Amino acid sequence: MVAHVSTPVYEGPFDVLLQLVSDHKVDIYDIRMSDLVDAFVAEMTARQPFDVHTASEFLVIAAILVELKSRKLLPGPDDVDDDEELAGFEERDRLLARLLELQAYAAAADAFAVLIDQARRTLPRVAGLEEQFRDLAPDLLAGVTPEKLAAAFMVGTVPRPEFLLDLSHVTVEAVTVSEAVSELEVRLPTAGRLSFRELTSHCTTRMQIIVRFLALLELCKRGWITLDQGETFGDLVIFWSRDSSVLSTVGGGDTVEEYDG
Repeated sequence: MVAHVSTPVYEGPFDVLLQLVSDHKVDIYDIRMSDLVDAFVAEMTARQPFDVHTASEFLVIAAILVELKSRKLLPGPDDVDDDEELAGFEERDRLLARLLELQAYAAAADAFAVLIDQARRTLPRVAGLEEQFRDLAPDLLAGVTPEKLAAAFMVGTVPRPEFLLDLSHVTVEAVTVSEAVSELEVRLPTAGRLSFRELTSHCTTRMQIIVRFLALLELCKRGWITLDQGETFGDLVIFWSRDSSVLSTVGGGDTVEEYDG
């Protein structure tokens, strides 16, 4: 965390002051180093615990400011070479980069310290029997001879027969909805009133019943048959209505039709 200082000519983050001096936005002559030190010491005293990283950063920046001010105050040539001034700025940037690198290493060290502290609260698992029970443990190799071991190896390495899945008991019924529709087109016109139970009485498998129910739905969609169910879960009654005229509909769900067959 960057320290903040308050002086007559500047108030704010300490590292920003160095940037302002480098950009000639703040005159180095107007900065009293004693004011900076006093302000920094006051802020660090108010912080608890003591932050070593912030103090190190302050020392680096303060050293750069002291060097810049000493170069201005000490007698020397009137004109300062631009290349030398830029070299000083490069040194400053290099020092700041090293400071940031040190902060990264310090953060990594703090992370490892947290992991070490968490590891102290864990207990290792001690495997094996206690000393007083070791003699009571059975000998797992008792009775094992080289001959038995060789025989077990031979049994384990015998090639196993290839597994074959027997599907002979699985039968696939080649029953299609189109075939069922064709069958019902022939049967229903002459059957008159017919229940679904009577329609599927000859079926021997569930798939045959399902296919015929789907065929009825197809014929109903075409408008060739009329389906009626007098009560809930009652028998489904089928009427061939392709060549019929509906006379009336009575209450209770019963449909009366005239069959022309």
